[in-house]
Amino acid sequence: MGLASQDSIKQLSALMEELEEPLKNTFQNVHQGYQHETLARFLRAREGSVSKAHKMLMDCLNWRIQNEIDDILSKPIVPVDLYRSVRDSQLIGMSGYTKEGHPVFALGVGLSTFDKASVHYYVQSHIQINEYRDRIVLPEACKKYGKKIVTCLKVLDMTGLKLSALSQIKLVTMISTVDDLNYPEKTETYYIVNAPYIFSACWKVVKPLLQERTRKKVKVLSGNGRDELLKIMDYDSLPHFCKRDGSGSGSGSAHYGSSENSNCFSLDHPFHQELYNFIKQQASYANPVGPIKHGSFHVDVPPPDADETLIVKTIESEMHKFGDINGISHSVNGLKILDN
Repeated sequence: MGLASQDSIKQLSALMEELEEPLKNTFQNVHQGYQHETLARFLRAREGSVSKAHKMLMDCLNWRIQNEIDDILSKPIVPVDLYRSVRDSQLIGMSGYTKEGHPVFALGVGLSTFDKASVHYYVQSHIQINEYRDRIVLPEACKKYGKKIVTCLKVLDMTGLKLSALSQIKLVTMISTVDDLNYPEKTETYYIVNAPYIFSACWKVVKPLLQERTRKKVKVLSGNGRDELLKIMDYDSLPHFCKRDGSGSGSGSAHYGSSENSNCFSLDHPFHQELYNFIKQQASYANPVGPIKHGSFHVDVPPPDADETLIVKTIESEMHKFGDINGISHSVNGLKILDN
């Protein structure tokens, strides 16, 4: 279990037994019956320190209560055309399962534009996928495979990554901060595919800044990674961008072809249909009489820690070396959280 020793888990568990409502309820939504594994995750995220892991977990629970995260799966992004725009510009989806039963999540890092809605909608959508993964997908995987499954695997497609990505770095940092502080150690392995030279150059300087446990999780694969990924998952579970040859051109989910059922980024993909229908159903349970309210669900995002800030600055510095990015640095600082 690495940094999370049995003794440390026992100490942290004893501290968590002192929880009162509503902290106790939101903690149940976090661990989903796997309290031992959840405590181990927070301990690993804080290098085995019981006091630091306890503070991190308490901060997480208070963040959940203050931002009503337990209710976020009853807050659909409406109208559906707006949600489709979010899906077309924030490329993420679930393509299947590994042979061991871990859910496979795919991210179109290079072609995500984050330019079709306000920042709040992208943060809301990301957290909804996290919560749906933890409350629905992982418990169903446990039943399907008959064993304990509490983590997922991610395949990151770097197709289309270029200097203009700097304009999105503030939003991406916000999302990664949410994950780091509130959903730590939920990813078993990160597989990087279709990596252009600009990624390789940035990775070379960022890699030494990462903690060893994080470095070990990142695997940079050759090309679209198909041959390597087929060792751990069946062909049907491969993300769509690992099945095709060549990177093509274009942007957004439309870049990935016309078969929306196979494009796991598309709102028409079964995963996103199930997710969106689930959220709308939960909304009808919460408010069976009135119409679904329009507007984003605002979530407070804490500032990144010092290590993450250093990594972001290093990435910016390295990308600046690739040429004149006049106007891009201004858009980094000018990215506003719009009120809707």
